[in-house]
Amino acid sequence: MAIFDILNKKNKKDDTAEAISESLLTLTDVIAPSAVSISPRNINLSGTLARVFYAVSYPRFLNDGWLEPVLNLEKELDITIIIHPIDTADTLKKFQKKVAEVQSQINVKAERGEVRDPQLEAAYRNLEDLRDKLQQSEEKLFNVGLYVAVYGADDVTLNKAENEIKGILDSRLIYLKPALFKQEEGMTSIFPTATDELLVHSKFNSSPLSSFFPFTSFDLTSDSGILYGINRHNSSLVLFDRFDLTNYNSVTFATSGAGKSYSIKLEILRSLMFGTEVIVIDPEREYEYLAEATGGRFFNISLSSEHHINPFDLPPPADDEEPADVLRSQIVHLIGLFRLMLSGLTPEEETIVDQAIRETYALKDITEHSDFSKLESPLLSDFEMVLAGMNGSSSLISRLQKYTSGTWSGFMNQPTNVDINQKFVVFSLRDMEDELKTIGMFIVTNYIWAAIRRRLVKRLLVIDEAWWMMKSEDTASFLFSLAKRGRKYYLGIATITQDVDDFLRSPYGVPMITNSSLQFLMKQSPTAIDNIQHTFNLTDEEKYLLLESEVGEGLFFVGLKHVAIKVIASYTEDQIITSDPSQILQIQNARQELRDAAV
Repeated sequence: MAIFDILNKKNKKDDTAEAISESLLTLTDVIAPSAVSISPRNINLSGTLARVFYAVSYPRFLNDGWLEPVLNLEKELDITIIIHPIDTADTLKKFQKKVAEVQSQINVKAERGEVRDPQLEAAYRNLEDLRDKLQQSEEKLFNVGLYVAVYGADDVTLNKAENEIKGILDSRLIYLKPALFKQEEGMTSIFPTATDELLVHSKFNSSPLSSFFPFTSFDLTSDSGILYGINRHNSSLVLFDRFDLTNYNSVTFATSGAGKSYSIKLEILRSLMFGTEVIVIDPEREYEYLAEATGGRFFNISLSSEHHINPFDLPPPADDEEPADVLRSQIVHLIGLFRLMLSGLTPEEETIVDQAIRETYALKDITEHSDFSKLESPLLSDFEMVLAGMNGSSSLISRLQKYTSGTWSGFMNQPTNVDINQKFVVFSLRDMEDELKTIGMFIVTNYIWAAIRRRLVKRLLVIDEAWWMMKSEDTASFLFSLAKRGRKYYLGIATITQDVDDFLRSPYGVPMITNSSLQFLMKQSPTAIDNIQHTFNLTDEEKYLLLESEVGEGLFFVGLKHVAIKVIASYTEDQIITSDPSQILQIQNARQELRDAAV
C-alpha cells in the first residue's frame, strides 16, 4: 500500500507541474503580436501594416555603401541579409563545365569566321579569373538573399515608402519585388532568427558580397579645419571648419563636470593656431590661464575692477550704414539695458527714457546727422542729469542712482578703458554680483558687437553659461540677433550652458538652436534628457548614450549628420585647458616649486 500511495502522490505532483507549466507565459507568447492578418501584398501585425520585398536582380558591379541611402531613410523599415555559403569543391566542378561551354562557343564562332563576341570573351575571362581565385581560396561563393520590410499605418504610407526605396535601388540597377502570397514567409525571414523561408537567392563571391556590409556611420572628416575629437563609431577623425558651414554658430549642452568648458577651450586653442580671433565671456574665471598661456588679454569685470565699459559708447558707422541707423540701434539697445537695470519700465517711463537718451547724446553734439566717430560719448551721470530736468522722472532717478553715485557706480559710470584689439580676449564676470551678472553680460556683449563691426576678420565669440542671458527677454533677444547677424561680419557664436531647461524655456532658446549649424550634446541629467530628446529628435539609443556618456563624450551634430564623439587633447593641450581642480592644484604646486627653485 505504501508503494501505491507514493506513486499516486508522484502522479498528482506531475499533473500539477504540467498544469503550472502550461499556464506560464513563454518568450513566444510575450513577443508575438496579439493578432495577425495576411493578404497577398501585406501582413497586418496588431494594427501595423507591413510589406516584404526581395531583391531579384543586381548590376555587374556594386559600389561600397550602396545600401547606405536606404538605411538612412527616415522610414520604419527592416533589412535582412541572409548568406548561405556554397561548397567550393562542387562549385569548381560546375565551373569547369561552364568554362568549357563558353570556350567552345568562342571556338565555334572563330571557325565559322564570325566577328568575335566581346560579351562571350568577357564572360570567359571573368569565369577563368574567378575559378583561379576559388582554386587558391582567395574567394568563396555564397547564395545571398536580401529582404526588406516596410511598416506603416495604411497602404498609402507603405506605397510611399515602397516607391522611395525602389527609386533609390532602381537607380543602382537593383530591382525589388513584393513577396506576393508569401508575406508570412517573408516576415519570418525578416525576423532575427536566421530562418530563410523565402529562399530567393543570388550568387555572389566574396568581393561584391562585402559591399552589402550594412553597418554604415556618418563621418565628419574634411580636408580643412580643426580636430574636434574621435568618432566613437568608426574611430575616424571629426575634423572640419565651422566657417565652412551655412552659419558659424554652435550650441553646447551638458551637465556640470561633463567636459563642456574643456571641449570649447580645446577648440579655442586650435582655432587660434589657424588665425581665428577669439573673444570669451567667462562667468567663472575658467579661461584666465588659457589667456595667459596664449598671450591674450584678460579683463575682470566687477564693481571694484579697474576695467570699465561705458554703455553709451557708439560704434562708428560701417561703409554701408548711415549714422542715423547706428544711433537708432544704439538707443534701442540702451532702452533694453535700462529695462534690465531698473527692473522693468512702464510705457510712460519707456517714452521718457527714449527722449532722455536722445537728449543725452545731443549734449555731446551726437545727432542723427552728425559725424560722431571722433566725438566723446556721454556717461550714465549725464543721462541722470538730463532725466532730472524732465517731468515724471523721479521714480526713474531714484532707481538709477545706485548705478550713478551708489555702490554700483564704479562699474558703468566711467569712460571705456578696455581694448579688445587682440587675438584672444577674455571678459570674466565671476566677481560680479549675481544681481548684476545678466546686466554685465549684456553690456559686455554689446561692446563686443560694436567692436566686431569695426573690423572684418574671422572671429569666434564664446558665451559660457549662456542661460544667464536667456533669463531676460531683452538679453535673450540681443543674443539671438547676434546669432542671426554674425555671419555678415564673419562671426561665429558658441553658446554653452548646463541649465538646459532655463535655456529652452526662453522663447529664443529653440530659435538659437535652429540658427546653429553645429550642436554638441554631452552627458545629460535624467531630469533634462526628455526635453533634450524632444528638442533634438533623438532616438532612444541616442538618449541612453547621453545618459551613460563619460567626461568628454557625447553627440556631435553638423547639419544633417551626427556622430558619437570623444574629445581628445594632447598632453600639452591638457595642461593648458584642464578644469579638473585636482589637476589644476598639481600644476600650481609644480609652478611654485619651479619659482622657489629659481629663487
